[in-house]
Amino acid sequence: MSSEKFETAIKKLEAIVEELESGKLSLDDTLKRYEEGVKLSALCSDILNKAEKKIEILSKKQDGQFDVEEFEPTETDDDERPAPRKRIRRAQNDDNVM
Repeated sequence: MSSEKFETAIKKLEAIVEELESGKLSLDDTLKRYEEGVKLSALCSDILNKAEKKIEILSKKQDGQFDVEEFEPTETDDDERPAPRKRIRRAQNDDNVM
């Protein structure tokens, strides 16, 4: 799934939230918009979960080698970066990298 699809879904979700918060919708329209919002929220969550599984962190060591580590999220503050865990494999230093 592309980031464009994610961005579109987020914008639609934000618009729905604004409509719901306005209090100007009828009960039927509120329920329809709420249902649409729940579906969009699930779609965005699915896209983020799939992207998270693809993330790898490359760490260059002092000896010039790269360690490839799986990204495993930890509970942190929004402004902190999650800590990498568990080394998967050791990649060779390649002059073409970076």
